[in-house]
Amino acid sequence: MITIKVRKKNGEYLDFCSRGHAGYAESGHDIVCAAVSALIVNTVNSLETFTDDKFTAEEHDGYVSLRFQGSLSDRGKLLMDSLLLGLTEIEHSYKNRYLTVKVKEV
Repeated sequence: MITIKVRKKNGEYLDFCSRGHAGYAESGHDIVCAAVSALIVNTVNSLETFTDDKFTAEEHDGYVSLRFQGSLSDRGKLLMDSLLLGLTEIEHSYKNRYLTVKVKEV
């Protein structure tokens, strides 16, 4: 299962972490894992390309972490909101069997 954790403070994104593998199918054939990966990679690339927002990213097999340095711009917030929308749609489509998204206000 993939577990996504997002922390916010006063509605502002602090960080994002994705861990695990979906387990929907064998590696290379797992459409859930591919969809989640595509959304995350596109969001990171879009944050870098279309905003001046500062963040650090870490990635290795089955793990992606973003830590935001300061408040996100309106574009950055929209990109993160869009990422969460896509991820929660996948989560609901597969009835929470392969993906869990948790947003926590700290």
